Amino acid sequence: MTAAMTAAAAFAAMTDAAATVTNRRNAGQFTVRAGETILDAALRDNRIFPYGCRSGMCGACKSTLVDGRVDYGDYEDSALTDAEIAAGKLLLCQATPRGDVVIDVEEIRAGENIRIKNMPCRVEKLTRLADDVMQVFLRLPKTQEFNYIPGQYIDILLKDGARRSFSIANLPRDAADEGLELHIRHVPGGHFTPQVFAALRARDLLRFEGPFGVYFLQPEADRPIIMVAGGTGFAPIKALIQQALGDHPERAIHLFWGARDAPDLYLHDLAQAWARAHPNFQYTPALSESSAADWRGARGWVHETVLARYADFDAHDVYASGPPVMVDAVRDGLQARGMRAERFFFDSFTYAPVEQKAAGGE
Repeated sequence: MTAAMTAAAAFAAMTDAAATVTNRRNAGQFTVRAGETILDAALRDNRIFPYGCRSGMCGACKSTLVDGRVDYGDYEDSALTDAEIAAGKLLLCQATPRGDVVIDVEEIRAGENIRIKNMPCRVEKLTRLADDVMQVFLRLPKTQEFNYIPGQYIDILLKDGARRSFSIANLPRDAADEGLELHIRHVPGGHFTPQVFAALRARDLLRFEGPFGVYFLQPEADRPIIMVAGGTGFAPIKALIQQALGDHPERAIHLFWGARDAPDLYLHDLAQAWARAHPNFQYTPALSESSAADWRGARGWVHETVLARYADFDAHDVYASGPPVMVDAVRDGLQARGMRAERFFFDSFTYAPVEQKAAGGE
């Protein structure tokens, strides 16, 4: 056997074996199975690290490799640059260990009773909220428990092995009675959403996996909140707002919801009702393409509307949810006005050939 063959065999054995991951931040340890990413292993072990799209596109799970070697996997250059790799960075959602490794990453809400499950469900109700937005309620089996944190999402599992991700738009206590609420945007030529609008019916059976995501209200914070939604990015923000209004009605919340035209604000009446019922809640809708003369809200891009309303963001927590270009614009614009990076929480809806993290799917 040549030296090259020996090295190749050793590498294969190393990558096929289970590995131990140690988090230097808290000395926690968990096992990664052969071929499993660090993030998938952590979630299986009921550990919640920062992450978002799970497809190597958003960069939310970027962490530090302290010791050991990994296969970095597939990812967008914008999510992980060569310079960052040289500085010891990796993406938890893509990296697979080549032997035992040590990482440094914040563990979020350790000990939560949030278990990722693969479950059947039945379509309870479908309501078209706009020409291209369908509200879908999924009834869960009565014999199985499903816990999640408001703001998280599930993956609908398709028969061909593909999966499509959708944010849960209602609270756990409401989901127990009415089912999981999803807001699904029709994507022309998409793999799944055209079926939702053309063929999906009440009582149809589906299967999903979840919950996923770390987009949820920070429990210890008491600062005023700015929430910025783009399109169906309203779905997880709806759940966050309902949680905040119920648990902390004294906390100031200002919702900015951006869309192309008025019909795209598909639950505009609900947001207005929150503003009427709660003195600490404000709602500012913004339309980027409307020419309607009777529109009384803001015009232009939603991040510009936020910047026009506030001069300084140092005292706020900011939650953004929507397309990556919107999330990036919010982050960049508000940081220039004093927003602290550690107080910016986002859910970036990305599209990928295999998986998407999106309230609207594909």
